[in-house]
Amino acid sequence: MTGFVVGPLEKIAELAVRHRSTEMVSLIAENQDFHRPGVIRAERHLKLKMNDIAFAGTGNLIAPAEEHVSQLIDFAQDWDQSAPLLIHCWMGVSRSPAAALIACLAVDPHQDEFDLAGRLRKVAPHATPNTRLIEFGDRILKRDGRLVAAVKSMGRGADTDGRASFMLPLCGDPNS
Repeated sequence: MTGFVVGPLEKIAELAVRHRSTEMVSLIAENQDFHRPGVIRAERHLKLKMNDIAFAGTGNLIAPAEEHVSQLIDFAQDWDQSAPLLIHCWMGVSRSPAAALIACLAVDPHQDEFDLAGRLRKVAPHATPNTRLIEFGDRILKRDGRLVAAVKSMGRGADTDGRASFMLPLCGDPNS
């Protein structure tokens, strides 16, 4: 099965090995240091330095920006789909689920946003996608507000201890 493996920073090595991922997206604070799992190819590791906030101008924190989302979309469109793309943030609750939705639409733009949001909620009851990332993704991917509305319709995710991970299969995957 191919798609997006999403989880917290503390599980990236385990998830990469278990799912045979060789490509990874990290949405992590600028000064947060970590080791890239050895199975992830260095040239296919996208690091997007940002904090999990929904608006700019919050002291020294870096808000998700349009440039981050553009880089994510380009990276996802270059993904070879031979193994799941690993996407992580600190807790696997907000930034990485948002990135998974955006990446999923970037590689398969014919999907219905509400169906996609429903699939996310089914596999990740804890997910609360970062609204700023979703807004930029909606605009760049020309979703005309449908992605924003679909994520809003999901509501807030269930409380979690931040150790949950999930697989969001591609829509056309026959094994999903």
